[in-house]
Amino acid sequence: MAQSKDTLLHLLAGGCAGTVGAIVTCPLEVIKTRLQSSGIALHSVYYPQVQLGTITGGGVVRPAASVSPSALQVLKSILEKEGPKSLFRGLGPNLIGVAPSRAIYFASYSKAKEQFNAIFVPNSNVVHMCAAGSAAFVTNTMMNPIWMVKTRMQLEKRVRDSKQMNAVQCARYVYQTEGVRGFYRGLTASYAGISETIICFVIYEGLKKHLHEIHLTTSKVASGEKKYANFLGLMFAAAFSKGCASCIAYPHEVIRTRLREEGTKYKTFCQTARLVAREEGYSAFYRGLLAQLIRQIPNTAIVLSTYELLVYLLRDMPK
Repeated sequence: MAQSKDTLLHLLAGGCAGTVGAIVTCPLEVIKTRLQSSGIALHSVYYPQVQLGTITGGGVVRPAASVSPSALQVLKSILEKEGPKSLFRGLGPNLIGVAPSRAIYFASYSKAKEQFNAIFVPNSNVVHMCAAGSAAFVTNTMMNPIWMVKTRMQLEKRVRDSKQMNAVQCARYVYQTEGVRGFYRGLTASYAGISETIICFVIYEGLKKHLHEIHLTTSKVASGEKKYANFLGLMFAAAFSKGCASCIAYPHEVIRTRLREEGTKYKTFCQTARLVAREEGYSAFYRGLLAQLIRQIPNTAIVLSTYELLVYLLRDMPK
């Protein structure tokens, strides 16, 4: 009975940690989304005129370059023009979606891993890739409407103290203007982002296996210290794997944000990628990456290590 209470306590703590994480990191997500959008105000940097000698005696002037604002500049702009409340735009859909999305993902991942272990070499990289990809596909398909509403709310710019749409009003507006299909804008980019999930879990599972081997060879360490070291090791493995995956697969997030913009000229995944590259250059695909890393790495470390902890606790429960 006492152990059941402890398990419920850990489950509640995990749910609360996820909720607190979503609230604390919401401003970073808003800044990241604004940086990814086409509505970000680019400013020009004018280089000093450099006169290069030519046969005719004329000169050549270096052209100006467009530079996107930094995360701090976007933060300052939001605070000055819209107020602090705008830093928490989209928090409602985020809180509604964070628990079910994680539940769907981990349940799908566990089930898919079990199925693929029966087909391929158990716990191999192929199994981890297939399981992670399958879980991400199911989660993205089911949760896209909620994330679509969240993105629209984060992109909405209003003057300070003006009334902003809530989640229900935003969802109703999307349905009235774009129909049911409007809730699935950016889904193709989310499917492309499955590569990020696969990269993350392959690196994570490899590091976890290595940590397990170290755990078996250090039998002299006290049990309590070993468990603490294992938990910290899993947090580091999760943070490292998410950081690597985010850097490699980040462009799909910029494309997804563009596809979810209201009245956008962006129609399909490939067309959006070509348009962004032609009009803004390849650096545009990495706008908001720093804010994303600051937000995602600690979040992922907490989520994955908490998941492992709960699995460990549930396995040790007496039947």
